[in-house]
Amino acid sequence: MNDMTKAESQDAPAAAAANPNPAPAGVPLEKAAEAPGAGAISAARLQQASEIVQRMREQIGHAVVGQQAVVDQVLACCLAGGHVLIEGVPGLGKTLLVKALAKTFSGDFSRIQFTPDLMPADVMGHAMFDMKNQSFSVRKGPVFAHLLLADEINRAPAKTQSSLLEVMQERQVTIEGQSHPLAPPFMVLATQNPLENEGTYPLPEAQLDRFLIKVRIAYPSEQEELALLRQVTRARVGDGLDVARVATLVKPETIVALQNLVALIRVDEAVAAYAVRIVRATRDWRGIAVGAGPRGSIALVRMARAMALIGGRDFVTPDDIKTASLPVLRHRVALSPESELDGLDSDDLLAALVAQVAAPRV
Repeated sequence: MNDMTKAESQDAPAAAAANPNPAPAGVPLEKAAEAPGAGAISAARLQQASEIVQRMREQIGHAVVGQQAVVDQVLACCLAGGHVLIEGVPGLGKTLLVKALAKTFSGDFSRIQFTPDLMPADVMGHAMFDMKNQSFSVRKGPVFAHLLLADEINRAPAKTQSSLLEVMQERQVTIEGQSHPLAPPFMVLATQNPLENEGTYPLPEAQLDRFLIKVRIAYPSEQEELALLRQVTRARVGDGLDVARVATLVKPETIVALQNLVALIRVDEAVAAYAVRIVRATRDWRGIAVGAGPRGSIALVRMARAMALIGGRDFVTPDDIKTASLPVLRHRVALSPESELDGLDSDDLLAALVAQVAAPRV
């Protein structure tokens, strides 16, 4: 952090030119939102935030071989203050990716292994009667954490899946009529196996819409798989990767500060209109039975802002919108029966749609 403070001092003149009311140099990132005149992002603050994000990317890469686009999407979702649904066949590193992100983050981390017999109280917690004190007390469930890994979420029945709705939307849990707020930041990282696997249940539509993005992890390339093989078998017992090499870099307050900075990323009116046109096009596109709602437009801009910060910019470009389109929209559209019979999936149709919507020149 000392190096970052030094960098801020060196960039102070440029920051003053870019922002007439910059946050004072030397203010820690987690205090930036409290600093006077912090309504815009100074050059020094942007550089500091970008360095933190790049270091987080590097640390996650110590555990996850390849899959850089997936890593960036999950990290961007965290910076945008959203929840992510990660889909892939078993053995592709879904859980490892979540563990690696959690290791870079010193907040509380919980994991729930979803099974067909899991009950909502096992997730949220419940009230217990204390015989000694003759009163009820609340036993909080694993959802009371900063990062919650819902592993194989589609192996639990809909009733248990739906128990996450309130906590994902409201950031609070209601037990016996009493609301218990969750400490920020709070993020649900859910993994699921494809629906064609036996023993899985489709997620409720209302819950799907609560996920900012849906990430698909594909098979690694030949070179990535070779690197993975070497990393696992080099003087090691067993066949699993771990997160021992991933360093803890940030505190909960730093994540909140990064999320506040993302909210200040500039979005030109033409770029915002471009995002809306893409989402509206899903409602009339051939092969899509049900298009994305207004929440899709909001999610698209939120995700694009986070990707801009990862790119070291304080403004969103049309390319950010394009890059965010598939992970943001793929779980918000429903295909027509004809598309399903033709073997198409949402990515095929969305890619064609985005290619047809004219991007602004900004």
